[in-house]
Amino acid sequence: MAKSGLNSTCALIGMAESDVGIVPDKTPRELCVQVTLDAVRDAGLTLQEVDGLITCNAFAEPIMYHAEAVAEYLGWQPRHCVTVNTGGGTTFMAIKMAAAAIAAGMAHTIVVAMADSLRSFMTREQAMVVQSSSGHPHYEQPYGPTVPAYYALIARAHMDRFGTTEEHFAHAAVSCRAWANQHPKAQMRDLISVEDVLGSRPIADPLKVLDCSLVSDGGAAVVITRGDLASSAAQKPIYLLGYGEGHAYEHISQAQDLTTSAAAISGRAAYADSGLTPDDIDLLQLYDCFTPALLIQIEDLGFCAKGEGGDWLASGISQPGGQKPLNTHGGMLSYCHPGNPGAMFGLTEAMLQLRGQAGERQLPSINTALCHAQGGIMSSHATLVLGNERLS
Repeated sequence: MAKSGLNSTCALIGMAESDVGIVPDKTPRELCVQVTLDAVRDAGLTLQEVDGLITCNAFAEPIMYHAEAVAEYLGWQPRHCVTVNTGGGTTFMAIKMAAAAIAAGMAHTIVVAMADSLRSFMTREQAMVVQSSSGHPHYEQPYGPTVPAYYALIARAHMDRFGTTEEHFAHAAVSCRAWANQHPKAQMRDLISVEDVLGSRPIADPLKVLDCSLVSDGGAAVVITRGDLASSAAQKPIYLLGYGEGHAYEHISQAQDLTTSAAAISGRAAYADSGLTPDDIDLLQLYDCFTPALLIQIEDLGFCAKGEGGDWLASGISQPGGQKPLNTHGGMLSYCHPGNPGAMFGLTEAMLQLRGQAGERQLPSINTALCHAQGGIMSSHATLVLGNERLS
């Protein structure tokens, strides 16, 4: 299996998050500018010491040349400047692109920044257009499904094949909320039970509203640099140990299997690249846009056997005090989900945990983290393995 070439050659040395949830006083571009500056400051650098910028466009404020527009706002002319978009998987694919650019000598230090304002700057009508336009124009859209309906289809397939129950999915939401309860910035902090999830408003059978991610404003950014420069950074460097991608299809009607995703491909590649296994991972930060998506990723990334994700979650293993902490910030189900930048908050949380700066929810012993994101309807997957020490 081809390796990504990361192998600790790059490290994350700065990070920042904006306020999340409802942030009406800043546009998406202003949020992106804010977290860019804050992440550079967190790394102990000035903007003049950074020579690359990678961003993702915003649904609420689309700009043709988004990265250039952010740099222009800052009065900055980085040597490397690019906008990427692979949906929810953009975060970790952008990290890999930044690492590749650094390896190619196109830049030595790059900011990856993303922000959107789906709650404050997007009308309901605009949101429905986005939701209903994701399907194939001939084979899916004419039947009227929205994004939750596609994930409900995936949920039902898993239930039919493996005997998974609605209660199993509900445990994913309960686990994430238990962690969000410990995070002072989380959009939703009140503890919930399986019964609360099952009794919440139906959205797309079998999914209820608490099976679905939040709608949020927010932005986050990280600073990535060469491994040999990281030791002089102001913050403890977090090394990129492994990376993998998996691409299965564009439209769900073309999926060969609704219950197994390309996370199985990206995960195998990331493990091979890092030399680690699921048993070596201390923290999981996974893409929980809907509860069945989280359950399937747990299985496909090797943390339990296929069909056992529901029991894995129900055991409490992912909750505070469990052996495999999952989405310790609360995930997109409880912390925030501003669209394509949603996975950025899983990455910044992993960095805080690996630095030992996560406050009340800090894990007692953590050396490695696996971050995973996917774009489309379980279509395009990216897995990133991080560590607080370089590989030997």
